[in-house]
Amino acid sequence: MSIQDELASTIENLVKPGQGILAADESHPTIAKRFAAVGVESSEDKRREYRSVILSAPGLGEFISGVILFEETLGQKSLEDVRIPQLLESQGIVPGIKVDKGKKPLINAPGDEITFGLDGLDDRLEIYKNAGARFAKWRDVFHISDTLPSRQAVEANAEVLARYAAICQSMGIVPIVEPEVLIDGEHSMDRCAEVSEAVLREVFHALARHGVQLEHMILKPSMVTPGKECPKATPEQVAEATIRVFRQVVPAAVPGINFLSGGQTPEEATLNLNAINNLGSQPWALSFSYGRALQEPAQKAWAGNLENGPAAQEAILKRARLNGAARSGSYSTDMEA
Repeated sequence: MSIQDELASTIENLVKPGQGILAADESHPTIAKRFAAVGVESSEDKRREYRSVILSAPGLGEFISGVILFEETLGQKSLEDVRIPQLLESQGIVPGIKVDKGKKPLINAPGDEITFGLDGLDDRLEIYKNAGARFAKWRDVFHISDTLPSRQAVEANAEVLARYAAICQSMGIVPIVEPEVLIDGEHSMDRCAEVSEAVLREVFHALARHGVQLEHMILKPSMVTPGKECPKATPEQVAEATIRVFRQVVPAAVPGINFLSGGQTPEEATLNLNAINNLGSQPWALSFSYGRALQEPAQKAWAGNLENGPAAQEAILKRARLNGAARSGSYSTDMEA
């Protein structure tokens, strides 16, 4: 199979009606915080147990088309001694991998950050692909204030995202491009919209410079919301502001937009996605790539006890099913019961 055929096949499998992507790629510090919230100490055995439980939930592939894995998980076996990528493939789910190496302060740009990990990326991607990964994810973040992000940060992070995406496609790996406009702060929805438009415009300019094939990538952006220290917007307000910005700057060639949840509660993330899809047909498939908004109820149900595995599986299936409904605008709060 040619590289072009590989990319097309992976995109076709990822962008399906009623399905979205599960982000299970938490770094060790992040998952330690998640586990601490449910009274569990993070260890390799406990991380393997938890992820094995949720990823083996019967029927998960009905609502989840792909799973973004952390490097550790890609090389692990499930509790039933099956390699995690093979476990996912048995459910019709495409295995993916987080490839960035985290973020650091951007030099000479106080308050801004940049993501690193481009060095040796091609070598790592070859290893990940041989292990079963068919798509990758790279996240850059943009802080909002009256002065942030700086122009330097917008341009530098867009360049990094584009270089990553080009390297992925050259190796037959579909890139998920994640420019996260952070919800932290007291900024208004209008300020979020302004920053989101500037960031996305620069990202697509950079992708064009590097020859990235838009039809063979997925965009994983933030929704347009007020800062978390401000009063919440209604789902309808979030939907209208988000689509208004995206229709300005996201080319129709992009096959799928899979939103991140970015600090929203599980219920908020589902309501907002449903409202977005209720605005009618758009040039792109509008879906989800949630982490905590899918997993938080499952982590609470599991609580470090393997005997709670069935309850954890039911919890993640419920959120996947509800977000699958929101993918077509057919979710209602009655379904939460």
